[in-house]
Formats: sequence, C-alpha cells, structure tokens
Amino acid sequence: MTGLLAEPIGSIRELVVSAPALDLGPDLRQTEGVEGTVRLTRTNRGLLVHGRLSTAIEQVCSRCLRELEWPVQIEIDEEALPVIDFASGLPVDVDAEPDALRLNGHHELELEGEVGDAIRLAEPIAPLCREDCPGLCVECGQELAGGPHDHAGADVDPRLEVLRGFASDPERD
Repeated sequence: MTGLLAEPIGSIRELVVSAPALDLGPDLRQTEGVEGTVRLTRTNRGLLVHGRLSTAIEQVCSRCLRELEWPVQIEIDEEALPVIDFASGLPVDVDAEPDALRLNGHHELELEGEVGDAIRLAEPIAPLCREDCPGLCVECGQELAGGPHDHAGADVDPRLEVLRGFASDPERD
C-alpha cells in the first residue's frame, strides 16, 4: 500500500481478492476460500477500506443434524491507519486510537483478523438445511423427511407404560 499512501488524498485502488480458507479455530471451518473485492481510498490519515467478500462455512442443521455448507457474505468498512508516518518514517502514537485497524510496519494492509471476525459473527445460531426441515423422529432418531414413522407397536419403557392409559378425550379438545 506504500504506492497508494504516496498518492494524493482521494486516490482509489480496487483489488480483487482470492484467498485460501482461514484458520478459524477448532470449532469453525471454511469450506471455500475468500473471494470478492476491496476498494481502498487514500484519506488524509491513512486508507478507507471497503470490502465485499464471500465464503462458506461448514455447519450442521439444527433440526436434522445433516451437514451443510452455509454461504457467508462479508462487508468491511474500516479506516486503516499507519503505525509509521509515511513522510517522516517515525512511529505514530497508536495509543490515541488503540482499536483502529492498522497498516503494518511495511505499510501493508492485513485483513485476516477482520475477515475472520466477520465470518465468526455471520455464523448462524441455529442453521437449517431448508426452511421447512422437519427434523428427527423423537422415538427412533431417523430423519422425518425420509417418510412416515409409525411407532404404535414400539416398546415403551415399563415405567412409562401407565401413560398409555391417558387417551386424548375428543370432547375436551
């Protein structure tokens, strides 16, 4: 980004991103790399970063436990500030804005952390393989989407056998 930092304020670079999957830890795995575009605009302080990226993560349907690939769309809108003043070569006081995205000491933009955080935030709480997924049979554990499940003659725990005597009274319903 050294070239862009040397250009006048308002200069723009559009970059195409095609990166391999990130290491997101043991609980989350990408099934695709990261693809998209990042637009960098020179500001009076650093770079304005606007990115639209996409990937996919491995998930399990919360109803039927089928593995699925969950598409993830990522938007990044940040200002990246240098750690070294481009003109003087002196270190910049980073304590004034400790949470700001920073260019590294070679004036390079590293977005791995921001992209990883965005993927983690996009992870669904209860993913579904399809909106009308019926889930699993509570008696046999088979997928309900596989067809009818008749468990009329199924063995019942002897402690619960007395509950068979409770029949639904159609007049009360």
